[in-house]
Amino acid sequence: MVSMGSAPSQYVTGTVYDETGATLPGVNVVEKGTTKGVTTDLNGFYSIQVSDEKSILVFTSVGMATREIKVGKRKVIDITLSEDLMELEEIVITGVTPSINKKELSNSIATTLQGKVAGVSTNRHNRSFMKSRKSMGAADMASGYAPSTMSYEMDENFNTEEYSAINENEFRKVFDKPLSTFSIDVDAASYSNMRRFINNGQLPPEDAVRIEEMINYFGYTYEQPKGEDPFSINTEVTSAPWNEEHLLVQIGLQGKKLAMEDLPPSNIVFLLDVSGSMSSPNKLPLLKSSLKMLANELRPEDKVSIVVYAGAAGLVLEPTRGDNKQKIMEALDKLQSGGSTAGGAGIRLAYETAKKNFMDGGNNRIILATDGDFNIGESSNAAMERLIEEKRKEGVFLTVLGFGMGNYKDSKMETLADKGNGNYAYIDTMKEAKKVLVNEFGGTLFTIAKDVKIQVEFNPAHVQAYQLIGYENRMLKDEDFNDDKKDAGELGSGHTVTALYEIIPTGIESEFVKDIDPLKYQDKEVVKASNSNELLTVKFRYKAPDGEKSKLITQTIKKGTKNASSNLKWATAVAGFGMMLRDSEFKGNLNYQNVIELARSSKGEDKFGYRAEFIQLVELAKGMSL
Repeated sequence: MVSMGSAPSQYVTGTVYDETGATLPGVNVVEKGTTKGVTTDLNGFYSIQVSDEKSILVFTSVGMATREIKVGKRKVIDITLSEDLMELEEIVITGVTPSINKKELSNSIATTLQGKVAGVSTNRHNRSFMKSRKSMGAADMASGYAPSTMSYEMDENFNTEEYSAINENEFRKVFDKPLSTFSIDVDAASYSNMRRFINNGQLPPEDAVRIEEMINYFGYTYEQPKGEDPFSINTEVTSAPWNEEHLLVQIGLQGKKLAMEDLPPSNIVFLLDVSGSMSSPNKLPLLKSSLKMLANELRPEDKVSIVVYAGAAGLVLEPTRGDNKQKIMEALDKLQSGGSTAGGAGIRLAYETAKKNFMDGGNNRIILATDGDFNIGESSNAAMERLIEEKRKEGVFLTVLGFGMGNYKDSKMETLADKGNGNYAYIDTMKEAKKVLVNEFGGTLFTIAKDVKIQVEFNPAHVQAYQLIGYENRMLKDEDFNDDKKDAGELGSGHTVTALYEIIPTGIESEFVKDIDPLKYQDKEVVKASNSNELLTVKFRYKAPDGEKSKLITQTIKKGTKNASSNLKWATAVAGFGMMLRDSEFKGNLNYQNVIELARSSKGEDKFGYRAEFIQLVELAKGMSL
């Protein structure tokens, strides 16, 4: 249901604090029993339209105790959230009940929100979303300076979020297919998007869960590269926790971490969606606050421009030095939403701007920030792919930042980032913005190797069948490995990439290995391989960021297992959680409690609290699944 121009029944504003008095960004504020929800901004401020004086506001944030507040006649409600001590072993919720245990907390959140927040239905095939848009003058639409913003709601039973279908990788018999080839993936959008669903009281749709992106959301303690190659290779073999007769093989890459002073100068174009669909607090307001954080990281030698698009596209900030932060901040502050979405025109103008200010030997990059809801101009995925593929050859890379919910177009943004030699992140809170744009600044913006491909050959003497866990959207044909014209993933400064294979050793009976009738014209025998203790050979190809010819690296993994390192145990826990969320047919005897115990045993150093947050998310999912 859409509200256009009608007087609001009642607005409530306020600020959310923690117990030290510091403001809390990224807190979800929802009117209980409705689809109305907002997120606090960088300063902990929120503003929400409620139905009447009987309305109840629910304040939730991972790591903090949930609170429910009745509105009454108040127009300003400032509250303090208590820290979630004991990591969900016991939670104290102020204003609700004296004490509940972790199971009750998960059920409480699921019951309170009832899967209605932001109108995201658990039925991913329901697709209906009404958007409110204000008419604007052509000049306003081009500049992004709209006279006002507007509120909207989404039907609680329908949504238009779009995700590419994922057909889970199956076990492949080595005699039938001895090679497995795929592109690396450093994107992490699926993880933060999954977190948004769970924090809003429901499990994510299966196709929203890309297991490799969940694994690669986290950093791992791999060794830094020591040779001339820009990444180190780390491998390990252990038993699969969900099936002890099977093996898990980890292949991990650690990108070389460049010091800030060693990073090349940047020519960055912010390409910002300021259309009507971006009006809600978790979209354009969060976008502006996020990019302000990035602007604070820029150096004098860096340049930034701002292109916006709504009904038309326009340049609202000419190239500006990174140390002129006031000018950049003022341009961001003036942006308001309105109009329809000329995404194709905006992308073209952004590339023209980047090319005009191109830095030889520098980092030339467009940062597209949007909900992905393009509906005017070149709006199809195929047209966007052709445009991005054409422009990336000119040396301009693309980073995509996704915002919002309800009409979120994940499939379109994943495509743009993949084809644009860039990466893709989903920003749901200021904490996530800080992770992507500050803590991982180098990895997000500075590519050290492009078109990175992996090809694994399995030894049939020791491996009966294998399954690559995740990477379904990154699979390549075997012949693509040696073809330098085939695009693949990029590795950023300091990035880690982890892939897991589940292996069924020879001689093990398995329901996942299907027999066929003996072949008449072929005789499949193990000859040379039977005398080798090699389990598999893994090959890598990569290009320099400005190169066109790839380099080959080869490494073998020997037969034999050992106790899993904390790196492998953590990656296994995250993969297991993804398998549970997808209800994978390969999850064996795995359950949520297994995942929790495995994660707790391998949490290790957790400087930013990302791993503790993961454990809390599994706790919540466990409660919702009972």
